[in-house]
Amino acid sequence: MTPWLGLVVLLGSWSLGDWGAEACTCSPSHPQDAFCNSDIVIRAKVVGKKLLKEGPFGTMVYTIKQMKMYRGFTKMPHVQYIHTEASESLCGLKLEVNKYQYLLTGRVYDGKMYTGLCNFVERWDQLTLSQRKGLNYRYHLGCNCKIKSCYYLPCFVTSKNECLWTDMLSNFGYPGYQSKHYACIRQKGGYCSWYRGWAPPDKSIINATDP
Repeated sequence: MTPWLGLVVLLGSWSLGDWGAEACTCSPSHPQDAFCNSDIVIRAKVVGKKLLKEGPFGTMVYTIKQMKMYRGFTKMPHVQYIHTEASESLCGLKLEVNKYQYLLTGRVYDGKMYTGLCNFVERWDQLTLSQRKGLNYRYHLGCNCKIKSCYYLPCFVTSKNECLWTDMLSNFGYPGYQSKHYACIRQKGGYCSWYRGWAPPDKSIINATDP
């Protein structure tokens, strides 16, 4: 078993069935949390893959062409390979070779980058403009804030550094509007609040529960 799997949080029954891995369940994470809690965040294209005989199902090693790094400059300034479980039932990630650019997040162990279905991985062309802006600037500003998940009403923030994340209450579920269009950023007054806009955030938009 590869090292990253030991840190994967397998909670509840949040199924990633869209990925074809019914046995892999993960706690949903806002892209900002995924960004702030990852060692490495990059945009890359997969140019090759190789199956290594490690663990019960093997390890898939993808060769990538790194386009841009958003986080991880001190951990691993240039990533050439990413490692994941070969089995989707163990949250292994399946990526297309020579087809798409991906936004990839992951952890570093023994000089190697590991990722999987419980990490935030998305085709670059599927990201919203707000998510791309978050990667470049906004998510970093909110790493000292806490995004509090709300699964059932009523939900409340309990401190000024929290933003209430309510995507899971929507009929459309996760990922929802807050995931796609908002970042939780600390404002001038010391409060964290959801932010979406073109100008730098300021205290005039403080609201811990909106949108």
